[in-house]
Amino acid sequence: MAQLAMLLSRAQNGLTADLVTVEVHLAPGLPGLNIVGLPEAAVREAKDRVKAAITTCGYRFPVQRITCNLAPADLPKEGSRFDLAIALGILVASEQVPAAPLQAVEVLGELSLSGELRPVPGVLPAALKATQAGRALLVPAACADEAALAPQARVLPAQTLAALCAALHEGGPAAIAASAPKAPAVDEPDLADVRGQPQARRALEIAAAGEHSLLLVGSPGAGKSMLARRLPGILPPLTAEESLEVAAVASIAHGGFDAADWGRRPFRAPHHTASGVALVGGGGQPRPGEITLAHRGVLFLDELPEYERRSLEVLREPLESGRITVSRAARQAEFPARFQLVAAMNPCPCGWLGDPSGKCRCTPDQVQRYRGRISGPLLDRIDLQLFVPRVDAAQLADRTATAESSTTVRERVIAARSRQLDRQGVPNAQLHGKALERHAAPDDTAAALLQTALARHLLTARSYHRCLRVARTLADLDNSERTGAQHAAEALRYREMDRTPV
Repeated sequence: MAQLAMLLSRAQNGLTADLVTVEVHLAPGLPGLNIVGLPEAAVREAKDRVKAAITTCGYRFPVQRITCNLAPADLPKEGSRFDLAIALGILVASEQVPAAPLQAVEVLGELSLSGELRPVPGVLPAALKATQAGRALLVPAACADEAALAPQARVLPAQTLAALCAALHEGGPAAIAASAPKAPAVDEPDLADVRGQPQARRALEIAAAGEHSLLLVGSPGAGKSMLARRLPGILPPLTAEESLEVAAVASIAHGGFDAADWGRRPFRAPHHTASGVALVGGGGQPRPGEITLAHRGVLFLDELPEYERRSLEVLREPLESGRITVSRAARQAEFPARFQLVAAMNPCPCGWLGDPSGKCRCTPDQVQRYRGRISGPLLDRIDLQLFVPRVDAAQLADRTATAESSTTVRERVIAARSRQLDRQGVPNAQLHGKALERHAAPDDTAAALLQTALARHLLTARSYHRCLRVARTLADLDNSERTGAQHAAEALRYREMDRTPV
């Protein structure tokens, strides 16, 4: 007599987790296990892991024709995340474990040949979806802390298949409560380590306060990388919702999320040989790229002109929208990409243009070709562009000089960001359309100054709006209700890429 069991699981699809029904059917016929429902290689190999795990744990593998269907059939299934659901389906269908404790439960987990449960990637997105559906999530014990980050989640951890089956005979494993860990103390590099560079420090503070992108242009050793790596330390703390987004990205990209990193903003610094796919993501089964791994954090591109131009152009859309859609022949996935871009470059091929040492021997034509590696439309999307001079020897040698710490600057940044969120609900860098006109409207003098720059072709329409956003951030740092002429003038000074020394 044919026997049937049905369990629920989740497939990974970008940052979401689609519901999969695991149907196991036992029938007379030639013994074997056949998995259908668009499985890829790792899923098809589950039959060998499942058979070994069941027999190793002391249970009987049915000598019947076993068909396992992963529905819906048109959704690609990948990875080893369905091992545990398939094994439990076989044991339930063969009446070796009760089905009742598995009602309203979703199952994820990889099986070893000994029956041990191994962790799988993408547990947090699955836990969020299971909680929304009002179901508990059964996972390997190694994934329990990650799954428990989902608010109000009911997580059922298990160490081995044998222990899990024993618990099912007694009503099921005990649930652990969902609990988001506390945010870690800020231990980023301190801004107080930076000597001199008052204008660059000011630009870094503005970028942090308004979530603006930043380009630092300067000679080797000017401190561009040092400044960029101190931006995360002055950014406002992540909200609980933002922390969940960052953790969900790490869960699918790194095979799991370490709860010790909860609330920490990511900092990504890919090498300049990175391809466009490495930056935006891709693959036959779409995976997140560097811009998604930097979501809610900082993407630092050092030696910007050394990147392939085609690789840099893929940043244009995410800088505007905060999302990226990766389309392939069989799959399409959308990933978040709300990152802060910080880029650094030399002013010329040798790097010494404009330096007091006079080392530069680059011709104007060589300088223009070097800068031409970065397209105008991409430069237009960078809010703050600043020339960073080298610090002189006297400043480096002065051990008595003190500078503001990251903690002090961060307090001002948090206050300015709070004003923005109270006023308009988003940082100034995300203001668009009528919201920009309503919340960042300059006074008459500031408006006249910006209009003059626009009329003289010093600004495009896009860079005009970006200057408005930067000026509004400067006003927020000054706790000013209106954007004044001094704010507009300072914002215009940060459009200096075309006016660096040639």
